[in-house]
Amino acid sequence: MSKETLDCRGLACPQPVVETKKRLALMPSGVLTVLVDNDVARENLIKLADSLHMEVMADEEDGLFTVTVLKEVKDAAAQEDTRNNVLLVTADTFGRGNDELGALLTQSFFYALAENDKLPTTVYLVNSGVKLACDGSAVLDSLGKLEELGVTVSSCGLCLDFFQLKNNLRVGGVTNMYAIAEALVKWRAVIL
Repeated sequence: MSKETLDCRGLACPQPVVETKKRLALMPSGVLTVLVDNDVARENLIKLADSLHMEVMADEEDGLFTVTVLKEVKDAAAQEDTRNNVLLVTADTFGRGNDELGALLTQSFFYALAENDKLPTTVYLVNSGVKLACDGSAVLDSLGKLEELGVTVSSCGLCLDFFQLKNNLRVGGVTNMYAIAEALVKWRAVIL
């Protein structure tokens, strides 16, 4: 059983979680000790370990948070299959309220999604969400990475026409509401 340490002090959210997931993916089994410098990162790492069904312990001393995760060998057949999940993105910012914060949350979400090992089959972009796949979008790199990882990125053609963005589409293809509706009732859907 290997023992490793990962120093994530000074990294902004969600990087400690992303780096921890990457390191855990490389370990067949063992103990990973992650160093972080804030309580939010500590809590997020505990939630990550819980979501992966791994044992976790956390300590704090003089502002240094230590999160220790135990990874055991698991039967691959027992792991949940998340393929055929659909992500429907209905706006170019997350949440209601402050658009600047919403834009930052959108960037953070797509970065985290592109670093995840469990991906949706398809990301559908509708309404102002189509702007995310067009020129000037801060998430083009993340959407491109999702495509490279096998995720289909599709923008609503009617929405692209409405915003006069059809010629500005840079990632993914064009789809229609019939295909989106069919996928939403056929597969598991997450709507943002």
